[in-house]
Amino acid sequence: MSSSGGIQIPSRLPLLLTHEGVLLPGSTVRFSVDSPRNMHLVKHRLLKGTSLKSTIIGVIPNTKDPEHDTDDLPTLHKIGTAGIAVQVVGSNWPKPHYTLLITGLCRFSVSSLLKERPFVLAEVEQLDKLEQYTTPATEGVTAEDGELGELSQKFYQAAVQLLGMLDMSVPVVAKFRRLLDSLPRETLPDVVASMIRTSNKEKLQVLDALSLEERFKKALPMLTRQIEGLKLLQKTRKMNPDNEKRVLSVRKGGVFPGRQFNLDEEDEDDDGDDTVALERKVHGANMPEAAFRVCLKELKRLKKMPQSMPEYALTRNYLDLMVELPWSKSTKDCLDIQAARTLLDNDHYAMDKLKRRVLEYLAVRQLKSSLKGPILCFVGPPGVGKTSVGRSIARTLGREFHRIALGGVCDQSDIRGHRRTYVGSMPGRIINGLKTVGVNNPVFLLDEVDKLGKSLQGDPAAALLEVLDPEQNHSFTDHYLNVAFDLSQVLFIATANTTATIPPALLDRMEVLQVPGYTQEEKVEIAHRHLIPNQLEQHGLTPQQLHIPQDTTQDIITRYTREAGVRSLERKIGAICRAVAVKVAEGHRVTKTEALTSEGPAQQGDKAALPEMPIVIDHIALKDILGPPIFEMEVSERLTLPGVALGLAWTPLGGEIMFVEASRTEGEGQLTLTGQLGDVMKESAHLAISWLRANAKTYQLTNMVGGPDPLEGTDIHLHFPAGAVTKDGPSAGVTIVTCLASLFSGRLVRSDVAMTGEITLRGLVLPVGGIKDKVLAAHRAGVKRVILPKRNEKDLEELPANVRADLDFVTTGNLDEVLSAAFDGGFPGTTSTHTHPQLTSKL
Repeated sequence: MSSSGGIQIPSRLPLLLTHEGVLLPGSTVRFSVDSPRNMHLVKHRLLKGTSLKSTIIGVIPNTKDPEHDTDDLPTLHKIGTAGIAVQVVGSNWPKPHYTLLITGLCRFSVSSLLKERPFVLAEVEQLDKLEQYTTPATEGVTAEDGELGELSQKFYQAAVQLLGMLDMSVPVVAKFRRLLDSLPRETLPDVVASMIRTSNKEKLQVLDALSLEERFKKALPMLTRQIEGLKLLQKTRKMNPDNEKRVLSVRKGGVFPGRQFNLDEEDEDDDGDDTVALERKVHGANMPEAAFRVCLKELKRLKKMPQSMPEYALTRNYLDLMVELPWSKSTKDCLDIQAARTLLDNDHYAMDKLKRRVLEYLAVRQLKSSLKGPILCFVGPPGVGKTSVGRSIARTLGREFHRIALGGVCDQSDIRGHRRTYVGSMPGRIINGLKTVGVNNPVFLLDEVDKLGKSLQGDPAAALLEVLDPEQNHSFTDHYLNVAFDLSQVLFIATANTTATIPPALLDRMEVLQVPGYTQEEKVEIAHRHLIPNQLEQHGLTPQQLHIPQDTTQDIITRYTREAGVRSLERKIGAICRAVAVKVAEGHRVTKTEALTSEGPAQQGDKAALPEMPIVIDHIALKDILGPPIFEMEVSERLTLPGVALGLAWTPLGGEIMFVEASRTEGEGQLTLTGQLGDVMKESAHLAISWLRANAKTYQLTNMVGGPDPLEGTDIHLHFPAGAVTKDGPSAGVTIVTCLASLFSGRLVRSDVAMTGEITLRGLVLPVGGIKDKVLAAHRAGVKRVILPKRNEKDLEELPANVRADLDFVTTGNLDEVLSAAFDGGFPGTTSTHTHPQLTSKL
């Protein structure tokens, strides 16, 4: 069917081998090129050509699987399409490739291959006339041509019927109508087959149909199938008026309304199936009405979007997240209070206040099933088990557990997510956590909430206000989702070392539960219940191989660790286990040697060196393994001179004892303060000096030469040891007064007394915070008497019974009572020198 005098394509054509799509004459298709032969064709022919002739190439469908492509030239399809390259676009991501936009011109057959490298060049024979695309429709096939004319007329009417079922106001439909009226009838099978939804196999059948009559017969059933599909869709719309309208979408090279018409190939069919599955998931997600409407809107946009658009992946990811969120999925709480109490006691020793709060929540949940999740904040020093008790609470309730580390977070998008307009946007940690656990009532642990930062990206602590407010979190809106999500059933537990760095507005939304440090007795119990068995298991040892007596554990606690928690204690026990593991491993080696060699004198010597099981760690072995003791009971030794007193300080790591030392020299009455002191502590020192000078006559305080003014001709130096540690706060006031009173009177402060309290210029003692941690620190240091402000007497009820029994508490309202209790036999000038009775708990 080669034309004799019409327009001819070149007899020699470079061939483009395509794995995707079939190019038909009259259609325009986009091809992605990445194989070596095709890349060479683009580089050496299309990009370097200067004439129109150089842009004409042959497109041959390659039916071979591209996954098993080799350097050998595959068997070529017998029929191809000559086309003109309209556009060439190159890219290096994800790998070097070109994208070609090619318009089909006519069919050709391959006569012979001229060369295979660097690209395929072939001798071809033209099979179609190019003039048919420029010939008016009246000169094409007519009704008088017999059976061919009938097929042509029937095909034309079917195409007109299809157009009548589409919206003519859409520009691409109007363009299709103009093409239908202007093109010759013999071009219609190719053009229509390229525009409607057909598989590659069906398009190959149309391409292989050389006679016009056969071509009409192949394309007519495809067109009829599309018409029937649209009829069925219209019938469905009438049965369901609320169904959303299908909107006509446009792509280069063709039109398709919704999912009925499409230019794309079989991979688009798969995408259509995915969209149907996604739509089914959206309907089955049981999400609120507002979120459901947003999903339907995004799903409608997704159906109209080609996969090549960058927004396609963003919209798909958004919808995938929406259907994966647990809008209505929840776990059933275990409300057995007795079982919960047993589980909590088995997991953690002490921590009675935390356990009582969990049991209260369970009890109320039994009475009222719709109770909102509480928002708790555990505040205490490191190593006391705040995080682990949160995990234990989740296991007690039978809920999923998720931990969110907030230390160092300085971007509010970590909490609320990014808006979807940004590249690389993602939801915040709250929504991500819900997606991870898959239920809407987990236990969320917000770890280190006191260490949140602030930056130019916003304040994450302010973003947490909505999350942790019971009156607002039922409609928490993540920036990425942009729809409300109910967090009211989530049990939030925050942990912190101190409340000083938590913004007041955020602290106000949480129920603060103080988690104090452990007493020595509690540490011993924790070590033998939890730490030692855990370390034995981690080091492959058994209780038959290693035994640590309670006296040894007590020695480790008092002489090798000084902390509120038990982390250092666990590390010391781990060091002991490693040392014992060496001995046990050596014993195994000796035993193995015995089995392989005969008994001899040397062998008997090795056998005698084997340790006896179990290995018991006594004080001597403890010193060999851990070295000399790190901490000594130095309180009494350091209070052997006037001008030394023992105070109590609070730190985020727990309570600490703090020495205050004073000395005086001849001078001009100057006061020198050292030890990295803050402004408040410096003011306390000046207050103490002023009060002592004002009352020097009453308490018989003198300067170095016996004068009535302690500062006359005298310089005072106050030092707070551990000079590298910054110190501040008002609670050292009574300690400074006692230290200076000892210096000016020449009397020793009792060696077993520690004190804390703020002072005023009139000599009153005001209450301070952190009493429990301070008293526990005094108890660890071996102090016997603790002087506290009278208004802190209520805080003593929180102390363990054994600590209250071991210590003598003296509550004071003024400095006169402080000096009386701090010195043996009272202090000259004080109104009361009797011994204060020990306070007993009212519990």
